Amino acid sequence: MSRLRLAALLALLAPATLAAQSGPVPFPEKLPNVGYQDAFARVGPNLYIAGQPTDSALRALRAEGVMTVITLRTPPELANRQAVPFDEEKLVKELGMTWVHIPVRGDSTWPYSTAAVDKFAEALKNAKGKVLLHCTVAYRASHIYTAYLVKYRGIPLDSALKHGRAINFGTIPFEGFMGEAMQPQPIVKKKG
Repeated sequence: MSRLRLAALLALLAPATLAAQSGPVPFPEKLPNVGYQDAFARVGPNLYIAGQPTDSALRALRAEGVMTVITLRTPPELANRQAVPFDEEKLVKELGMTWVHIPVRGDSTWPYSTAAVDKFAEALKNAKGKVLLHCTVAYRASHIYTAYLVKYRGIPLDSALKHGRAINFGTIPFEGFMGEAMQPQPIVKKKG
């Protein structure tokens, strides 16, 4: 086998995760949110961040190479058949994807925490193939991703916040994921 073919084969077999990348972090790109509640974005070729997906959206993502689904929704949220009319964990596993559940809600039972960010980073590191990170409308997902950028990728807070806001940042306190109160600089619009 030629070196070029071997290199191409190894590149295909290597885990395709954002965590494994070095260098600049791709800026999120909003995608049409057909099949997602409120938001759907892609960060580079291997990470999607979204609101709650439908069963058909999960099937489409599997066809696109998504092999890991990370949900931040709590057990009561996932069990609510009015909001999620299918068993997401069961479907993900039936599709041969890895299910990662990191429930956060910002309360005493499921607090925002640095431990949740660590679990997210570990899931990215261990992922084979593409990854979907989601919550209800991508607020929590945007926040944990922003905290991950600061803690694991060394992105300055103000830059990381721009990435999070490009997805669907919302208004949920994000300091819990960072373990401290944050004072980001305000965005100043240039005149002219």
